[in-house]
Formats: sequence, C-alpha cells, structure tokens
Amino acid sequence: MSNFKRVLLKLSGESLLGKQGHGIDGDVLSQYAEDIEQARNAGAQIAIVIGGGNLFRGVKGATQGMDRVQADYMGMMATIINSIALQDALERKGIHTRLMSAIRMEEVAEPYIRRRAIRHLEKGRVVIFGAGTGNPYFTTDTAASLRAIEIEADVILKGTRVDGIYDKDPEKNPDAVKFDHITGDEVLNKRLSVMDLTAFTLCRDNKTPIYVFNMDKKNNLEKIIRGKSIGTRVDWD
Repeated sequence: MSNFKRVLLKLSGESLLGKQGHGIDGDVLSQYAEDIEQARNAGAQIAIVIGGGNLFRGVKGATQGMDRVQADYMGMMATIINSIALQDALERKGIHTRLMSAIRMEEVAEPYIRRRAIRHLEKGRVVIFGAGTGNPYFTTDTAASLRAIEIEADVILKGTRVDGIYDKDPEKNPDAVKFDHITGDEVLNKRLSVMDLTAFTLCRDNKTPIYVFNMDKKNNLEKIIRGKSIGTRVDWD
C-alpha cells in the first residue's frame, strides 16, 4: 500500500542519457517506465516533470550569445521531446497517461489546466508536465515545485544519479557523508545543492517535503512509495 496518496516525480534530462553522450537511452527510458508502473501499482497517483538537459546542453555552443529568453524557450521544447518519449514508453506498458504543456501545442499535448490535471490523477492516469512553467528564467526544478504545490502533492521525489544528499559531491569526494534526513534550514545553512533557490523557497513556504534518491537503482521509486527509508528526506520542521 502506498505511503503517499499523490507524488510529483522530478527527473533530470541528463538521467535519460544513460551511457550515451547525447540524446535518449532507450534502456533507461524503459527502466524508468517499469519503475513508474510499479509505483503506480503500489497505489500512488503520479505526476512527472522532466528536464531537457540531455538535448539542450548538446546545442549549448549554438546558443552562445543568444538572447536568454530565446534560449530558455529552446530548453522548454527539449522538455517536451523528453516528455513525449517518456509518455510513449509508459503507454507501451499499458499505462494511461496525459501530457500537459505550459505552452500551447494541442497536436501533441493538452494545455496545462490545474483542475483537469488533478482529475486525470484521480482517474489513475500518470500526468507528465512539459515545457516547464511556460516562462523564461525559471528552471524545471521550479516547475516541479510549482506543479507539486498546485496539484497538492504529498511530496516531491527528486530522482538523481546519487542515493541522497551529501555534505559534498560524492562523485568527486569518496569521504562524503550522506544525510538520511535533513531540515530545509540545514540545507540552506550548509549551502547544499538540492534545488535552485526559487524552487526550494516554494517548497519551504508550502511545507512540501522533498526526497532525493537514486532513480537509476531499480525499484527505489516503489520502495519510497511504500514507505521504505531510501535516499534523503528534506523536511521543514
């Protein structure tokens, strides 16, 4: 049985790279779809926000000197591509989904409407939110925090390449110490990298807990949904 009624899963675009240097790794996509299916079968309503770094950073050289707003819109388009790919992987497993975009593009996605998104979740559909907030200057972390608050999610689950929050980068420092639980104030005081400040502040102001965990380890998502102690939990008390 699910420990959470409704969750917002935040995935980075880079996570879809797998072992490739660019693009989308089909094996990673398939594993994520399988893990999301298991989590949904455990009883949770699942919404997803995915970044676009695997695609957009590949054209970073071409955007040097480009207007920031234009470059940000390119990043939003990259999130739509990843969202469509994830939607396809989920639907090939028989999971009903809805892709909702903050930028209108009716041929590929529904426009984002809060009440409609909640209704989809209540009907058991996995809802993917694409195109960030629809505004430049905001990251997909901020989009995830905003959508989580709007749909009244119980928690934000941030899937990463590492198994939680450390006092320093564990990929560069073998002696890094992992936190099983930490408060939001401690994250800010220690200047730990969890989300950008805007996203983090939104979570703090609305008391939305955050779990940071390794999405690449099979079954981790389901374990969190079922209440197992995985990754690091950020609370506000």
